[in-house]
Amino acid sequence: MFSIVNSLKRRTPKLPLAEIATKILGPKYELGLVFIGDEEMHMLNKEHRRHDYPTNILSFPFDKNEGEILINLDKAKLEAPDFDHDYKNHLIFLFIHGCLHLKGMTHGSIMTKAEKKFFDIYGTPNHHRSGHRHRVASRRSV
Repeated sequence: MFSIVNSLKRRTPKLPLAEIATKILGPKYELGLVFIGDEEMHMLNKEHRRHDYPTNILSFPFDKNEGEILINLDKAKLEAPDFDHDYKNHLIFLFIHGCLHLKGMTHGSIMTKAEKKFFDIYGTPNHHRSGHRHRVASRRSV
C-alpha cells in the first residue's frame, strides 16, 4: 500500500512514486509519503535528529515492510538548481533517496550507485538542467 499526504495543499508534479516505491521496496511494503514545508521539517529534524535546521527529507522505517518518508517541498524547490535538477526531478531524486534509506542503505558509494541507477530510469529526459551530474549532498541536505 502507498499513501500520500500533502500537508501544504500545494500542487506537486505528477510523479511515478508508486512505481518507484514498488521497484525499490517491493510490492508488500506499506509506505506513507508526506509533503511538508520548512517549518514542520525544522521541528521534526530537531526532534528526531537533533539538527536545528530544516532538511529536505526524513525517512522513518517502522519495521521491515513499513515506513514513512517526509519531503520538504520548500527545501526541494530551493535546492533543485544546486543539484542541476529541475523541481520535478529533484522530487524524484529525493524520493529514491528516501526509499533506499528505508531499504537499509546509508550514505556512501553503494547508495550513490543505486540512486544513479534508479534516477536514470525514473528521471525525465534532460533531468540534469545543465547536463552535469548531481553534486554530492551536503550534510544539511539529503
